[in-house]
Amino acid sequence: MPAKRNSKSTSSQPAPAGSGRFAYGGLDRVMHEKARLGILASLAAHDGGLLFNDLKQLCSLTDGNLSRHLGVLSDAGLVEIWKGTGGTRPQTMYRLTDVGRSRFADYINELERVIADAQLDAAPRAESSSRRQRDARGWSSA
Repeated sequence: MPAKRNSKSTSSQPAPAGSGRFAYGGLDRVMHEKARLGILASLAAHDGGLLFNDLKQLCSLTDGNLSRHLGVLSDAGLVEIWKGTGGTRPQTMYRLTDVGRSRFADYINELERVIADAQLDAAPRAESSSRRQRDARGWSSA
């Protein structure tokens, strides 16, 4: 059964200040896992798809681990499976679906928003050490 897609909250515009600004609803759990993120990035960089062994090598995964993650991505409708032969041996190739490519692009946009928010909020921390130790509200470093 395909995974439920979050509503279109992955705009490139910054979220309004206040409630939920740092919630990042567009970070899809199916894609956010490290191995699956690597698989999706590899497939996004190879429009024609990748053979299982090439994908295994690019992502540094074992056969079983890659197979399991590809199953999750396939069940979510992000990856399609193609069967063929290379000489006399059967081969399996994987490609992003059109939906997978679109959802991955949305996911990357959301990650870019996370990075932009972190960079904006990091600027005030460039203050001097003494100012950080005691601020105007009476708080001091523990």
